Amino acid sequence: QVQLVESGGGLVQAGGSLRVSCAASGRTFSVSAMGWFRQAPGKEREFVSGISWSGRSTYYSDSVKGRFTISRDNAKKMVYLQMNSLKPDDTAVYYCAASRGGAVTSRESDFASWGQGTQVTVSS
Repeated sequence: QVQLVESGGGLVQAGGSLRVSCAASGRTFSVSAMGWFRQAPGKEREFVSGISWSGRSTYYSDSVKGRFTISRDNAKKMVYLQMNSLKPDDTAVYYCAASRGGAVTSRESDFASWGQGTQVTVSS
């Protein structure tokens, strides 16, 4: 099992940038695909981005493609989400998650471990 702790959320103006981080512990992190999800008030949690165990494969939702970049550092057991050109619609709690497998995936049911979330608020 992988334990996850997100950090780096905050308040930013529209058009600005923010990087959220996810610190992992557990022996299986380096072989697990990772993902970022988000949940806005009154909405269901949605997939944002995923990365394979090696970092060579990434996947983005259409709503963030071209603006967000996911990366990982297996030596440090960290996953990052760089968010640029932020919009008010990006306001949500952002969750880091670890998959049961190593291939990149967007299916929420594939993820076994979740962090507690970090709030990102984008003002207009």
